[in-house]
Amino acid sequence: MKKIKKIGVIANPEKKKVSIVTQELITWLKKRKKKVLLDSDIAKAIGRGDLACSKEELPAQVDLLIVLGGDGTLLSVARVIGMRRVPILGVNLGGLGFLAETTIKELYKTLEYIFAGKYQIEQRVMLNASIQRRGKIIEAHNALNDVVVSKGALSRILKLKVFIGDKYITTYMSDGLIISTPTGSTAYSLSAGGPVVSPDVEAIILTPICPHTLSNRPLIISKNNKLYIEIGFDSKEVSLTIDGQVGVQLYPGDKVLVKKAASRIKLITHYDTDYFQILRRKLKWGGHSTKV
Repeated sequence: MKKIKKIGVIANPEKKKVSIVTQELITWLKKRKKKVLLDSDIAKAIGRGDLACSKEELPAQVDLLIVLGGDGTLLSVARVIGMRRVPILGVNLGGLGFLAETTIKELYKTLEYIFAGKYQIEQRVMLNASIQRRGKIIEAHNALNDVVVSKGALSRILKLKVFIGDKYITTYMSDGLIISTPTGSTAYSLSAGGPVVSPDVEAIILTPICPHTLSNRPLIISKNNKLYIEIGFDSKEVSLTIDGQVGVQLYPGDKVLVKKAASRIKLITHYDTDYFQILRRKLKWGGHSTKV
């Protein structure tokens, strides 16, 4: 495995104690002769402008990205990495997180293992969603968790006509539709009744939100399929949301194309990481408890 010499740190400045954690991490890494760069937001927050680099440029400058925050912080990082295949170590500073591999208590022990080459990398599929309006693509975004088409609080039920390639699937009459990756299957999709899908199963999951027809159940399709979603002409106040963080207003007649993204995300995990152990702990399966 490639020797890790340059390390980038991206952090959510709003997280409690993140400034202290970041400064301690810089000191620890410097003692091990690692070059450290910080994303501009956290660099400004702790007064280390000498280490600052924009979040967009940082992935190209380092061998490893450490993300301090929660799943939301990691999701935002995933969208800016693009084709740069730098591995990511997520450090959970929040509560119920599925993406962050380690905690603050375990961080330095985990880094020692990583520097010794004792780690593995999981490559996660991402989605790409593009919006077509009057025959032209007006926006496109990548998503690690999900792409969601949903109605406004006061709008009527949506009519979403869905195709896989040129094959008509159905017209969902619902409050919306969640298109998720296996990584995102434990997020909004799970809350809406979707299945938990192991990250090593490369698939796309469709989960309707409060479907008017009870026979409209979640659907799992191949990652190689392309989805086309047509917004009904009588649908009002419709929005497209990417990973719960980027929102785009949709209008009657718009089409949304969702397909596998060209890029993947590389997440660092322990050799002994057990996905189902994580599920038992996070979802309290079998009476397992966790602090949130």
